[in-house]
This record gives sequence, structure tokens and C-alpha cells, in this order.
Amino acid sequence: MLNFQSLLTTQHLRLCIFLGVVCLLGFGYFLQYVEGLEPCPLCITQRFFLFISGSLGLLAVLHNPALLGARIYSVIGTLIAMAGAGFASRQLYLQSLPADQAPACGPSIDFIFQTFPLADALSILLRGDGNCAEVAWRFLGLSIPGWTVIAFTGIAVAWLLQLRSNNAS
Repeated sequence: MLNFQSLLTTQHLRLCIFLGVVCLLGFGYFLQYVEGLEPCPLCITQRFFLFISGSLGLLAVLHNPALLGARIYSVIGTLIAMAGAGFASRQLYLQSLPADQAPACGPSIDFIFQTFPLADALSILLRGDGNCAEVAWRFLGLSIPGWTVIAFTGIAVAWLLQLRSNNAS
């Protein structure tokens, strides 16, 4: 009989997180460079949190820590995934607003970083603007941030599953 628990060791979960994030970021760059969809400030923020999540997964695979270290990685990974889901949820909220209530579209990201001090530029990115309220792509009725919330939830669950493990690898 196949033991499901032996298939999903903490190392497998970490590797799945890393590979899943690589696929998600790759699809994001496909949409940007092949399909011509320009990412909004909140999209860039979500990409950043995906990158951090994937990097943490790869680091945990390479480090393969003992039990305490594995739990620390799991808690940090869960918090990062939850933060990313929060920004994706903010974008979903902006997309749900009627057109007359959506915030005004802001300048390009390049302009923001060239013109504003770093703290102000980051604040602008984290708030989002009217560009973030535009729904440019859908799949099965969900926009990109909707799928991103699902992805971050899956990443958080994968990190949380590692907390239940009694061994590190």
C-alpha cells in the first residue's frame, strides 16, 4: 500500500514550493513579455513576495535544517505567503470597485522610482492605483490576483504541513 505521508516529506514540500513559484513567475513573465500585459504596482509587489517564497523554499531545500530550523522556515514561509495573499486581496478589492470609485491611475513604476524617494516609492507600490483596478486577463472567471491568492494559500498550506512533521527531512 502506498504511504502518502512518505511521498510528502518536508524536502518534497519545499521543492514543490520552489518549483511552483518558478512556474508562476515564468507565467507572469510570459503574460508580460509575450502577451503584452504590463504589471501594475501591486502585481510587482506580488511578484516580489512570490520570489521571496520561492527563494525561501530553495534555501530550505539546500539547508535541510533540523526540526527547530524547519519550524522556523515554516513560520517565516507562512507569514510571507500570507503577506503576499494580502496584497493580492487588496488588488481584488480594487478590481471589485465600480469604475467611478477606483483610485486614479498613477505614473509608471520606472517614473516612481526615478522621481520619489525610496520610502515614498515603496508606499505607492504597496497601495496600488487605478492600473491595479483594471482586469486585463481572466481564466475560469478569476483574474490574475484571484489566482495569486489561491497560489499564496497553497504555498502557506505547504509551509504549514511542514509544521506537523515530526522530523526535519
